[in-house]
Amino acid sequence: MTNELPNPLLSLSGYSETIKLHERYTPESVTISSEKELNDIIDFLLNQLTPKEELYHQNQIPVDYDGKRKLLRALLNIRPPGKMKEEFIKNMDSLLQHELTKKILFNCHDLLPVSKKFPDNRLKRPDLIFLWKGDITSLRVDAIVNAANDRMLGCFQPLHNCIDNVIHSAAGPLLREDCKTFMDIQGKREDTGDAKITRAYNLPSRYVIHTVGPIIMGDRVSDRQKEELASCYKSSLILASAIKDIKSIAFPCISTGVFNFPGALAAEIAIETADNWLDTNPHHLTHVIFNVFLEEDLHLYERIFRG
Repeated sequence: MTNELPNPLLSLSGYSETIKLHERYTPESVTISSEKELNDIIDFLLNQLTPKEELYHQNQIPVDYDGKRKLLRALLNIRPPGKMKEEFIKNMDSLLQHELTKKILFNCHDLLPVSKKFPDNRLKRPDLIFLWKGDITSLRVDAIVNAANDRMLGCFQPLHNCIDNVIHSAAGPLLREDCKTFMDIQGKREDTGDAKITRAYNLPSRYVIHTVGPIIMGDRVSDRQKEELASCYKSSLILASAIKDIKSIAFPCISTGVFNFPGALAAEIAIETADNWLDTNPHHLTHVIFNVFLEEDLHLYERIFRG
């Protein structure tokens, strides 16, 4: 097996230098109060609003901090990529870094592998596979995977709770800028099953791998859609293995939310694809983590790992 992406529209070498992928991003340190930053950021965004965005907030600015923070996230969700003032970026970094200090972060190296948690498993490489329930934006890992749509610019629905929205909101607006950059170079929407990689900015991980899962309409999942979902995992693993700094990677449950892929079948495909890839490529990655957020998804993965 080679380490080339399966039929990519744009190769890693075609965009990595443009988005400065290999330069470590150092966010602005927390130097001023998050309240002041929040007010400054909201003022900046409100001054940039288009008529459509004006209709969203209707000139109502909450008085309380939590209300302002929700407004800020919503404004960033609907904001298209584009030029940002350096002061705005610094304030955003400082705010997100301040919020990161308030999060309970979990280090991937504290996880037990499937080989120890589920000794009766039937996997080929259970020593390299892990299961973790929690918020993927609070996981210290080299790379996390984002379940994106084919525009690859994040979720534009205000305050939507999809993983795409959650990751972009925690990383900050520079993540959308990078995605816009490589999509402009590519010149067309991303194919289902392919993947791209960016820096993670204000996340505790260093990289974000963006992949587009299949959308299921109705109750039937075709063989092609199963292959596309498997390709999401395989493309992400191949891409991660091409970056020497990536030894650990965390996957969410790709396509099982609003994309409607059945959870049990998705878990089987995810585990089988990763296990087979690791069996053939055992020396690239040390941690392949399946991250679940819902209790029902945790039980699905546990059932498979128990054999």
